[in-house]
Amino acid sequence: MRIFLSLLGLCVGLQAADRPNILWITAEDMSPVLGCYGDKFAVTPNIDRLAKESVRYTNAFASAPVCSPSRSCLITGCYPTSLSTQQMRSGFAIPKSMRGFPALLRAQGFYTSNNVKTDYNTGNYADIIKASWNESSATAHWRKRGDKAQPFFSVFNLMTSHQSRSMVWPYARFKKEVQSTLPPGAIHDPAKVPVPLYYPDTPLIRRELARFYDCVSAMDLQVGAILKQLEEDGLAENTIVFFYSDHGNGMPRHKRALLDSGMHVPLLIRFPKKWQHLAPGKPGSTTDRLVSFVDYAPTVLNLLGQPIPKAMQGEPFLGPDAAAPRRYVYGHRDRVDEVRDLSRSVRDRRYLYIRNYMPHLGYNQPTAWPDNGEIRHEFYRLAKREKMTDAQWHYAGPTRPIEELYDCQTDPQNLKNLAGSKAHQKILKRLRNAHRKHIRDTVDLGFLPESEAWEMFDQKTGWELGQSGQVKMGAIHRAAAQVGTADEATLAQNLTSKNASIRYWAALGLVHRNALKIETKQLLRKALTDESPAVRIEAANTLAHHGDSARAAQALIKDLAHENLIIVTHAARTIELLGEKALNAKAPMAAALKRAETIRPPNTPATVVLPGDKDLAMFVAFSCRAFLSKFDTSD
Repeated sequence: MRIFLSLLGLCVGLQAADRPNILWITAEDMSPVLGCYGDKFAVTPNIDRLAKESVRYTNAFASAPVCSPSRSCLITGCYPTSLSTQQMRSGFAIPKSMRGFPALLRAQGFYTSNNVKTDYNTGNYADIIKASWNESSATAHWRKRGDKAQPFFSVFNLMTSHQSRSMVWPYARFKKEVQSTLPPGAIHDPAKVPVPLYYPDTPLIRRELARFYDCVSAMDLQVGAILKQLEEDGLAENTIVFFYSDHGNGMPRHKRALLDSGMHVPLLIRFPKKWQHLAPGKPGSTTDRLVSFVDYAPTVLNLLGQPIPKAMQGEPFLGPDAAAPRRYVYGHRDRVDEVRDLSRSVRDRRYLYIRNYMPHLGYNQPTAWPDNGEIRHEFYRLAKREKMTDAQWHYAGPTRPIEELYDCQTDPQNLKNLAGSKAHQKILKRLRNAHRKHIRDTVDLGFLPESEAWEMFDQKTGWELGQSGQVKMGAIHRAAAQVGTADEATLAQNLTSKNASIRYWAALGLVHRNALKIETKQLLRKALTDESPAVRIEAANTLAHHGDSARAAQALIKDLAHENLIIVTHAARTIELLGEKALNAKAPMAAALKRAETIRPPNTPATVVLPGDKDLAMFVAFSCRAFLSKFDTSD
């Protein structure tokens, strides 16, 4: 028996030695602004050195331009829009069987560690953490595994390039906590910083752009330290290293936008000599293969010879059973904090297509937490059509095009919308059809109003209902597609649909129109008492934009006191944007603020993820404070 156990132990040891470790180094909020990607202003020697030893991907893309939905995609290998995790800190549960792909590695004897982000954007994220990680903390490290021969999967999420550091913190704090860590040669001169064409060239904007580059340089030092630890432990020759970011950088027009500035990310993968046969190219080479975040989980499993769960929607781009190269990658933008939106994107190796389903809302919407940054207020100060170029106004203006199409090869900054170009109609149609097919095939649940989804996903998760065909999304997708395209009569008819989601999209479509008939307004007034809160709120918003603000505000005030904070969030944001059109909402908004601050104390940092209603309460508070500040007459 002892001999058998010894042999078994030997076999396990050999298996462990024959499996590579996987190290993920993730930079928060960073586009490919690195020397190895051709940015001559960047000071990133450690990452540039890693690039020389790695395969560099030129077409890697996030699934969303914000962190939590992207992280839900990375941990599950599924599209957030299929899981109902696309709304920021939404709190929808995912099936119990989906506990994160690191749990599968743990079952195969891997030590798994996560340092430190865990906002997987699900109501049951604590279960994911427990199942996925041997340790998840600010000190988690492969060095904590008891058996030094045990293979590991370790993640390090580096916050130094995060939006909080690059633009939200007061400048003095940035200097003290970030810039002070840099040697003099790594500090960037604002006078020499490259200013993108979509930014006004002002001293403050130059200072903040240089600040961002400083944050990237400080993050580069951290990457160097982690790689040095790997070398010191004698593990570099048995560890495949991934370096990437969670989406584009945190500056305006980057984070939260489906443009390449918000979605294009760096991706470097270093294969040691022992595992070079798994690499798609030699060290220092590049590949233009399209890669999406949904592909990362199945890729790691495939590299390690593990079966890929059937539920995963991603495709492995490395390993013995790698899939054929993608033709398209897909992106989504939905509610982020208090800011409501719905846009979808399709990207091939050259062209980017964006469909904006709420085109009456601009790119640069008021956003409470980023608005702590001075650069945001610089944009607000300068946001006048006569003071801005077309490129600047595209971001700062009050509305967006219904469709956007960019040639990313000739126009990498996405400045020239080709959707109206006769020469590009064939490309536009192809990408539009790819978008429609994707939302249909993946059962995109994002087109359900959030409050409706809460009612529908009470007993079963959105994934279970969607993938089983119990949620019929086709008619809802078609109703949403009529925003900006259908005539008033069609939208008015949709207001009488038995389907609440169709009525919701009808109301949204009508707000986009210049004028409404009396009959349509009457239907909207009737909708103020609709059984669906989402329909009531959007009907009120549309009426307010078409001259009936008093009646609309009164209806919104009722939902401001609703017991469901999802509904309160929707109502509060609508009132916030109406501003002076909702003057009689001042006292109710103050009451809603008091309620929100009782649920989540106002001194709680915005970056802290809390369960239940606590995050929603923060978003309510954001809108209430922003609205009330417009009428604050104090000095």
